[in-house]
Amino acid sequence: MAYRFRADRSLSRAFKDFSIGFKPNPNTEDFTVVKNENAIKQSIRNLVSTGYTERPFQPKKGSRLRQMLFEPFDVFVGEEIKEEIRNVVTRFEPRVGLNDVRLFPDRNDENTLHIEIDYTIIGETLVQSVEFLLERA
Repeated sequence: MAYRFRADRSLSRAFKDFSIGFKPNPNTEDFTVVKNENAIKQSIRNLVSTGYTERPFQPKKGSRLRQMLFEPFDVFVGEEIKEEIRNVVTRFEPRVGLNDVRLFPDRNDENTLHIEIDYTIIGETLVQSVEFLLERA
């Protein structure tokens, strides 16, 4: 009798990633980790801020956001940026279902965009949110 294994996308699991700072844990001297919701928030932030060809051995993982930030900002560029964020999160973060992406240009600094991404972790009902800034370098 053959067993069938199937991935159930409606089941939530525990998630664990390395902390982006790579600071050692003071007790174990090992890398610190981020867990569950914080791991997913860190992953989404990294995906959005990573450009193509930046990751070794994964040249197609990333987004065009850095290039888009140098376009004169208007409604159409804002919609393109939202669509790029939707695409990168949908393609590369299978642990979440994307709900909404919002952009707010900074009135004091035209080189900064405030980004809010609402998502639901697969298998859960609570809507999570991650907020961060994108700035032209």
